[in-house]
Amino acid sequence: MIFHVTLEKSEDGWVVAECPALPGCVSQGKDDKEAIGNIKEAITAWLWAEDQKAASA
Repeated sequence: MIFHVTLEKSEDGWVVAECPALPGCVSQGKDDKEAIGNIKEAITAWLWAEDQKAASA
């Protein structure tokens, strides 16, 4: 699956990454590379949590 993410530099210098297709799926990093790595992990965790919710419904 391919997800589009946004990267935005915050006032404190951190890079905030968000996946608009997945509500609440946000991460951050010291630079773009770290933020992208972290949002990949966040997307995986988000999808796993949704799968768990669906399985228990």
